[in-house]
Amino acid sequence: MKNILHTWWFRLIISVLGAWLVYVMCPPCLSKEALLSILIGLLFVINFQHFLLKIPLLTHISRALTGPLFIFSGFIKANDPLGFSYKLEEYFEVFKGDTGWTLFDSFAHISLELAVFICALEMILGFTLLIGYKVRLTLWLLLLQIIFFTFLTFYSACFNKVTHCGCFGDFIPLKAWQSFWKDIALLFLITILWVTQVHIRPLFVELFSHTITVLALILSFFIPIYAYKHLPYFDFRPYHKGSNILEKMKPGKNYQPPVYETILKYQNLKTGEVKEFTLKDYPWQDTLTWKWVSTENKLIKEAIDAPKITDFSIKTLDDVNITDSLLNNPNYQFWIICWNLAKTKTDEEIIAKIKDLYTLASKDKVPVLLITSSGKDEIETFKNKTQLNLPFLNADGIVLKTMIRSNPGIILVKHATIINYWHYNDLPSYSVIKEKDMK
Repeated sequence: MKNILHTWWFRLIISVLGAWLVYVMCPPCLSKEALLSILIGLLFVINFQHFLLKIPLLTHISRALTGPLFIFSGFIKANDPLGFSYKLEEYFEVFKGDTGWTLFDSFAHISLELAVFICALEMILGFTLLIGYKVRLTLWLLLLQIIFFTFLTFYSACFNKVTHCGCFGDFIPLKAWQSFWKDIALLFLITILWVTQVHIRPLFVELFSHTITVLALILSFFIPIYAYKHLPYFDFRPYHKGSNILEKMKPGKNYQPPVYETILKYQNLKTGEVKEFTLKDYPWQDTLTWKWVSTENKLIKEAIDAPKITDFSIKTLDDVNITDSLLNNPNYQFWIICWNLAKTKTDEEIIAKIKDLYTLASKDKVPVLLITSSGKDEIETFKNKTQLNLPFLNADGIVLKTMIRSNPGIILVKHATIINYWHYNDLPSYSVIKEKDMK
C-alpha cells in the first residue's frame, strides 16, 4: 500500500480529482477560463516534475523570489502588528457572520497574538528557505500558509467582504483581487520548490544554520512585539508626523470621483430565479412575473487621486461638529486618542502622566482634548475610574484606530498639522515636549 501511495499515477489521480472538485465548487466570481488555467498549471507542476528537475535554475529563481517576499511581507506586517490584528478581527467578524460559528469570536480575542505569530512565521520561513535549513518542514509550512491565505483572499474578493487584505500593511494597500493573484503566483513558486526540493542545498553547515536560525527566530518575534509596545518603526498612514489633515482631506489635481451603478435584484415568480437588472432595463411594470428583492449601488470604477483622509470628523458629546474649528486652530493642541474607553489602558502611571500633561498644558492655555468613539455612559464610567476631567469629544472608532496605534495615544497638533505623537509607554514630560516640539 505504501508503494502505491508514492506512485506517479496515484498522485496524478488524486491531484486531478482535487482539481475537479475545486473547479466544480468554485463560485462564478472567478471565470472558468482563469480557474482552468490555474488548475492545469498546478497539475503540470505536480505531475510532471521530471521536466522541472532538469532546470535547476527554476528552483533557484523560485527560492530567490519566495524567500525575500515572505521576509518582506512579514516585516511590513510586523512593523504594525496592531494594525494587522485589526485586519484579522475584520476577517473573523466576516466569517462569524457568514457561518454563525462563535469559534471566530475566540480567534478575535487573540487577534493580536495571532498577528505577532503570523508576522514572525512569515519572516522565519523566508529566512530558513533562503539558507536551506529544514527544507522539508519549511516547504510544508509555506505551502499550508499560502493555501490558507489564497483561500482567504479569494473569499474576500469573491464575496466583497474585506476590500483590502493587509498583506503589505499600509505600505502597499492591495485590493482583494490583486492580493489573490499575488497569492496564486506564490502558490506556483512554492509548488515548484516543493517538487524540486532536491535542488535546495543548505548554504551553511548545520550547527551554524541552527544558530543563526535561532537568532532569526528571536528577532522575528522581537520586531512586532517592540512595535506593539511602542509605535510602528515606519509610518505609512495618512496621519504620520508632519502630515496636514486638512491637506489630506483635499482631492488631488487629477481627481475623478468614483462611478457607481444601481443594481436591482428581481425574482422571477414563475421559476424562482433571482436576476440582476440596471435602471435601464429593470422590469418595474411586469409585476405578474417579477418581484423586487433588493437594490444596491455597485462600484464600477474607483476614484482616481482621491483624498487620503475621507472620514475625519470630530463632534462634541451633544453631536455638534467642531472639526473645522479644531483643524483651523493656529495654536498647539494635545489630542488624547482613546478609540474605545473600555479597552483603554488605565494603569496608574499612564493616567498620572496624562493628568500632569493636562495640568501643565492648561497653565500655558494649550488645550488637552480626549477623543473617543465611546458613548456618554462609558465616558462617565471612565471619568469615575480615572478621575480625568478633561474635555471629551467623539469621533469614529476606525478613524481613531488609524490615527495612532496606541490606546491611549497622544498627538500634538498645530493648525491641522501633526507635530508629534507618542505611545502611552513613551510619553515624555510636558517640559520635554515643550522644549523639543513646541517652538
